[in-house]
Amino acid sequence: MSAPTLPLAAGTETAAPRSSRRWLALSVLALAQFLVVLDASIVNIALPVLGEQLRMDTAALAWVITAYVLAFGGLLLLGGRLADRYGHRRVFLAGVAGFVAASALAGLSVTSGMLLAARAAQGASAALLAPAALALLTHLFPDTRERTKALGVWGGVAGIGSAAGVLLGGVLTGALGWQAVFFVNVPVGALVLIAIPLLITRDRGGVRGRLDVPGAATVTAALVSAVGALSAVDQLGFAHPLTIGLAVAAVALGTAFVLIERRSPEPLVPLAVFRNRNLTVGNIVMLLVGAAMVALFFALSVYMQAVLHYDALMTGISQLPLAGALVLVAGVAPAVIGRIGAKPTLIGSLLLLAAGLVWLAAAPADAQFVAQLLGPSILIGVGLGGAFVTTTQLSVDGVDGGEAGLAGGLVNTSQQVGGALGLAVLSTVATVRTDALLTAGVPAPEAVTSGFSWLFLGAAAIAVAAAGVAAAVRSRR
Repeated sequence: MSAPTLPLAAGTETAAPRSSRRWLALSVLALAQFLVVLDASIVNIALPVLGEQLRMDTAALAWVITAYVLAFGGLLLLGGRLADRYGHRRVFLAGVAGFVAASALAGLSVTSGMLLAARAAQGASAALLAPAALALLTHLFPDTRERTKALGVWGGVAGIGSAAGVLLGGVLTGALGWQAVFFVNVPVGALVLIAIPLLITRDRGGVRGRLDVPGAATVTAALVSAVGALSAVDQLGFAHPLTIGLAVAAVALGTAFVLIERRSPEPLVPLAVFRNRNLTVGNIVMLLVGAAMVALFFALSVYMQAVLHYDALMTGISQLPLAGALVLVAGVAPAVIGRIGAKPTLIGSLLLLAAGLVWLAAAPADAQFVAQLLGPSILIGVGLGGAFVTTTQLSVDGVDGGEAGLAGGLVNTSQQVGGALGLAVLSTVATVRTDALLTAGVPAPEAVTSGFSWLFLGAAAIAVAAAGVAAAVRSRR
C-alpha cells in the first residue's frame, strides 16, 4: 500500500505515513537549525587561536563574525521567498549542501580572505535552509496542537545551540584546533542531506509566478546595510562615518523597498501579510527577545572569563543550567499554551526573563556560581524557553502554504536584526559605564561587572517592553 501524503504549498507534497515519521523528520530539520544557531556562537572561542595562526588582527577577527551575520540576516527574506517559489524541500537541501561545503572550505582556510569568503557563504546558505526548514515544519504538522508541540522542539533548539556553541567551541579548539569548529558541521550536515530525502519524499515545486527582483535586491541591500551599521556601532561607535552612512543607506533602501512592494503585482513580501496581527506581534517580540538574548550570552561569557576567570570549558558548562531550563520549558510550553492561551504564556515568560536578568544584574565581581548565578540562569532559561516557543508559533499563525517560507524568513530576520541591534546598543551602554568607573579609579573587576550589570538591566527593560507588545496578541487557544 502506498504511503499517504501530506500537502505542502500549492503543488507541493511531502510523504508522512506515520506520526513517528513526521517527528523523525522534525528531528532532522531541527538538527539543521541547530547547526545554524550553533555556528553563530561556536566560532567565538576559537577566534584568538585562529587569529594567531592566520595572522588576523582584532578588526579582521571581528569580520569572521560579521561576514556570517551580514549574509545570513541580509538574505533571509529572499531565502524564504525562494523556498515558496521553488519548493521548501528543494531549497532546504540546497541550503544544507551549501552550508556543508562552506564549512569544509572554512576549515581548510589558509588565508584570512579564504576564511571570510567561506563565512559569507555559510551565512548565505543558512539564509536558504532556515526559513525553508520552518516552512517544512508547518506543513509536516498541519494540526494546531501537534504543530505547537513541534514548535516546542524548535524553540528549544535556539537555546541549546547558543549555549552549546560556547562549550563545544572550547572543547574542539583545545583538543583538535580551530579548524574543528567548522569541520564539525560536515558530518552532521551530510546526515541531514541523506535523511531528509528519505523522510520527505516529494517536493513538486512551489508557488508559480515571477520573482520580484527589484524587491529582492532592495530588501537584501537594506538588511545588509542595517546589520552592517549595527555591527559597525560595536566596533567603531555611533558617530563614525561608516556607521552613519550604512544607517542612512538602510533607511533609504528600506523606504524604496516598501514603495516597490506597494506597486509590484507579485511582491517579494506582500505588505498585506502584516494585517495578520499575531504574525506582526510575533515578529516584533522576536526582534526584542533576540536583542536581549544575544547581548545576554555575549556579556555572560565575557563576565565569566574576564571577571570570574573561568576558562572556556568551564564557561560553557556554567551555561548548561540555563540551556537545560530552556529545553525543559520548551517541551512543556505547548501544553501551557493549549491550556491558558498564547497571550498569557508569552507575557508571563517575558516577565520571568526580565526578572532573571534583574537578578543577574545584582551579581558581584566575586560571584559564586551556585549562590549568585545558578538561580538567575535557570529563571532566564525558563523565560526564554516559553518566549521562543510562543513567539515562533505566533509568527506562523494563520499563514497559508504559499507564504510559509516568507513567514520563516521574517521571523528569522527579526531575530538576527534584533540580535545585532541589542548587542550594538547594550554593549555600548556597558562600555560607557565601565569606562566612567575606570576613570573614577574603580578597580577593573568591579568596573567591568558594573558595566555588565547595566547591560543586564537594559536587556530586562527590553523584555518588559516585549511583554507590553505581547498584550496586543489576538487571544485564541
